[in-house]
Amino acid sequence: MSAVLVLHGAADASAIRHALPDVLVHELPDLDSPPPADTAVLVLRSGVRLRERELDALPHLRHVVRTGSGINHIDVNALRHRGITLHRNAEAGADAVGEWVLAAALSLARRIPLGQHALLLGRHEKQACMGATLGSLAAGIWGAGPVGLAADWALAPFMGGTAFAAWPSNPPGLRELSPTALVEHSQVHVIALPLRRTTEQLIGEDFLARVAPQRPLLICAGRLETLDVAACLRALADGRLSGLALDPVEREHLPLLTGSATPLNLLASPHIGAQRSDVRGALDIWAIDLLREITADDKILIEGGHR
Repeated sequence: MSAVLVLHGAADASAIRHALPDVLVHELPDLDSPPPADTAVLVLRSGVRLRERELDALPHLRHVVRTGSGINHIDVNALRHRGITLHRNAEAGADAVGEWVLAAALSLARRIPLGQHALLLGRHEKQACMGATLGSLAAGIWGAGPVGLAADWALAPFMGGTAFAAWPSNPPGLRELSPTALVEHSQVHVIALPLRRTTEQLIGEDFLARVAPQRPLLICAGRLETLDVAACLRALADGRLSGLALDPVEREHLPLLTGSATPLNLLASPHIGAQRSDVRGALDIWAIDLLREITADDKILIEGGHR
């Protein structure tokens, strides 16, 4: 019998077993140990790399189910070459990430992380925490995918204005500014870009030099690798940025964020933007419905999925 392998945290394995009693379901914490050889379907989360090495250990794999949006940790070309179908749900968690963006903007504007960091260092820095109202700030959003659109929806009622960086693939009807104008007029920048060769470390020294006159707040809700994190932290420390919020922090990023003895207006979270119970429930239902379809008979598992 072909089997489904669920990596812990990607979906509710117990619910899958209950919904699909005729399907063999394995659960593992990660892919560091050898996976079951009969795995035909892999359900994974963010932060789990699926490259040639991992695929070599899954010779019968035919479907990868990504319960979320980002796929930069997955070698999509290798999947295509091996005839493996990739399924993902890019929309389910977008509103929750937008909510996180709003929380981050408010926290940075009120300089709450700075005050907390100072207190943890034994310093009382009330005067340094003079904040601004969101209504006095304009936000520039880089990326008009589901997360960028959700960030706009969450921020727009509270900001002095929002606009997207103009791009040919943007949906019609958006408020757009050229990248140059967005840099000149925004006091908050939301980075919601996909990770590609053209966007890797796009937010680096050149970008930071251009935005420095505004001393903006910078919020990353996309992929951390779209930022040169070390450069952004230097800009925060020397005042070229007034605040920095990073959500998509994985374990391997921890060395970048530790060790500052100076209070910083820095908010970092362990990739929790979509970690909301209703989103988890919706993704579990989606995963079960999808697994019911692609495990309906052996023929589908052998030949690949429909999507």
